[in-house]
Amino acid sequence: MDHPSQPSVRHFDHCPWLFADGATEEQRAAQREVQRAVGGDTGIGERCYVAQSAAVFPDRLRLGDDSYIAAHAYVTGELDTGSHCTLNPFTTVRGNVVLGHGVRIGAHTSLLGFNHSMAPDRPVFRQPLTSRGIRVGDDVWIGSHVIVVDGVTIGDHCVIGAGAVVTRDLPAWSVAAGNPARVLRDRREVRGVGAAPAPSGMRPDDRRTPTTRPAPDPEPGAPRDRPAVRVAGAADAEVAAAVGAEVADLSGIRPGGDRTPTARPAPAPRTATLAAFADTARDQAAGLLDRCWDGERYVDRPGAVPTVRAHCDAVEIADLLLGAVPEHLSAEEHIGRLSGLQDPKSGLVPEFGEPLPVADADGFIGEGAALYHVLCVGYALDLLGPGLPHPVCGVRDMTARQLVVRLDALPWRTGAWGAGAWVDSLATAAHWNLRHGDGGDNGHGTPESLFGWLLTRADPWTGMWGSPSAEEGRLQVVNGYYRLTRGSFAQFGLPVPYPERVVDAVLDHARDARHFGPGRENACNVLDVAHPLWLCTQQLGRGADGYRSGEIDDWAERQLATVLPRWQDGRGFGFGPGAAGPGPEPGLQGTEMWLAIVWYLADLLGRSGELGYRPRGIHRPEPARQGIAGLS
Repeated sequence: MDHPSQPSVRHFDHCPWLFADGATEEQRAAQREVQRAVGGDTGIGERCYVAQSAAVFPDRLRLGDDSYIAAHAYVTGELDTGSHCTLNPFTTVRGNVVLGHGVRIGAHTSLLGFNHSMAPDRPVFRQPLTSRGIRVGDDVWIGSHVIVVDGVTIGDHCVIGAGAVVTRDLPAWSVAAGNPARVLRDRREVRGVGAAPAPSGMRPDDRRTPTTRPAPDPEPGAPRDRPAVRVAGAADAEVAAAVGAEVADLSGIRPGGDRTPTARPAPAPRTATLAAFADTARDQAAGLLDRCWDGERYVDRPGAVPTVRAHCDAVEIADLLLGAVPEHLSAEEHIGRLSGLQDPKSGLVPEFGEPLPVADADGFIGEGAALYHVLCVGYALDLLGPGLPHPVCGVRDMTARQLVVRLDALPWRTGAWGAGAWVDSLATAAHWNLRHGDGGDNGHGTPESLFGWLLTRADPWTGMWGSPSAEEGRLQVVNGYYRLTRGSFAQFGLPVPYPERVVDAVLDHARDARHFGPGRENACNVLDVAHPLWLCTQQLGRGADGYRSGEIDDWAERQLATVLPRWQDGRGFGFGPGAAGPGPEPGLQGTEMWLAIVWYLADLLGRSGELGYRPRGIHRPEPARQGIAGLS
């Protein structure tokens, strides 16, 4: 039947995806009033829609951009969604529920993030309520008439068939159905060609990822670009019948939504290339360092200005490849120069030519080169022998309460990399301070408070801290995870929480073509995958029995095959293509980082012994100290 030329509010309530392009100014104004009238602690993002007929009575609501709550939905309790989330007609969401980005919930589905106790000493209606909450990852598709009970975590990229009752956690990429729901297969398995009709409760054209906007419904009679599925066997027939979802090869689909399969180069053969590479790097190390000495100080690359980091990178490279100090200065001169950079009152090291950074109210700084200098100057002096001569006073004097306030205020949702880098600097300063004989924190218990905060704030379905975004995916979260865990758990020899979930999240991120497509890998992005995978495999085991070891080995092989040919004779490694970091020109930073990355990739494969070197500075694999009082 024909629709009216101007959709009514009732039409938008049931088809809210039409609102953005089809509403009049009066209807938009009315929608703003509907959103303002939602009670409780409410925050609604851009381009959202809340149906007038929906019963939305939250204690707390955070509705991400481009999300909607459709007709007759029922929402109470605390709901926090990412962007591009949809609660379709008659959906019920109650209790404590958190949705990632791009979560699609079919009609008549219930997410019940609370429960009654049922002790026999009183009627059920008088029992207290409990709530462990429901957590749903990114890019999750839940069909119609599904029930998800309290305490369940659904991993990224899951598809749940119509009528399922989900009573247990589902790992990332699961296709699940049934009562109780069980995993039928992994979405990445190669099962057939083409696609079948969409699951009940989802629009037939709704195949987008969280980074794109919905396409309009096709005109009646228009051809569709979704061929009928060819089911390859009984398992696929079960999936097709129970889920009604796509049965296709998803292994080559780019995370940004491009459905063109990506080309995957074959791994390089296991040859003597690691040993040959290391011999070449050692033979050329002295000339490479000489190239970056301007006669007075070290520069990252010829023509650049001298920096504190460049001097520290030179010390790290010489120690790694030559087992010596850079020959331009004696060991005593290197120590004198680097030690003399530390301000004795604050313990901070400013950049050459810049004033000492001003501390924040809690005594420590929040940004700038001096944050990284805690790491690079500290470890350069550690390699040279004496370590930092003075404590970092802002960290030594910070109380546990001040630390918690600062941690709570870090930009975990919008800048997880910066938040992780700050934790790295603070934890490394605490490590150096512990060498100064006063307990390192004047008895405040600050290091213990740091680990307590981190352990209680780690996301149980990623093992990480922070939130992904539609624009960057997991880039900020994974890169922030590396920096945070390098300075805290790895540096202090403590196990990371939820290591299996970390591996899941990191491997998922490593398939994001925006950051790991051909010619897009830079040193930060590769290191920030390699180190977490290495760190978690130390806890989970390696080899055939290790968690997802085959996928980890495959990734490491491919990265080595890409990285080793990038060495430029006499110049070393560039940081990476594009404008990020120092850019493509070979220099000290790129060389120092890629040498460490090559070691971690080789060690993931059990081949690091072929290199004949092992990082001892910032990127050392062993803990710098073993544990914290009360936590080790």
